[in-house]
Amino acid sequence: MSRSSGRGQLPVAALVAVACVGLGLSLYAGVLESQLPGPTPRDPTATLDRIEDAASSGGVLHPNRLSVAPASAELRVHARLITAEREWTAGSPLEGTTASRRVAVRVAPGRVRPGTLEVTVA
Repeated sequence: MSRSSGRGQLPVAALVAVACVGLGLSLYAGVLESQLPGPTPRDPTATLDRIEDAASSGGVLHPNRLSVAPASAELRVHARLITAEREWTAGSPLEGTTASRRVAVRVAPGRVRPGTLEVTVA
């Protein structure tokens, strides 16, 4: 048996070893990430941000775009937009955790009024 016959297997073994280490690190990172605490689905602030982003244009919230599409099937959401003149709602009223913030509201073409966007999640 000549010395050159064993040389072709060393790079293959090294590549297999590197692939196994990479796969192991990927699996470890995936398990670790699933165990770390993150924002809960019932976090009203994250839901408030999502609803405001969806209903806003140029920093002004449009009441006709107000809608509640929950992030998950078990999450229930109610949104309420209030100005001094009027109130808009989306979703069924419910009791839960609430977050609110001041927003600019387009009440008519060319008319923007201060208002409050309130979101309740349960």
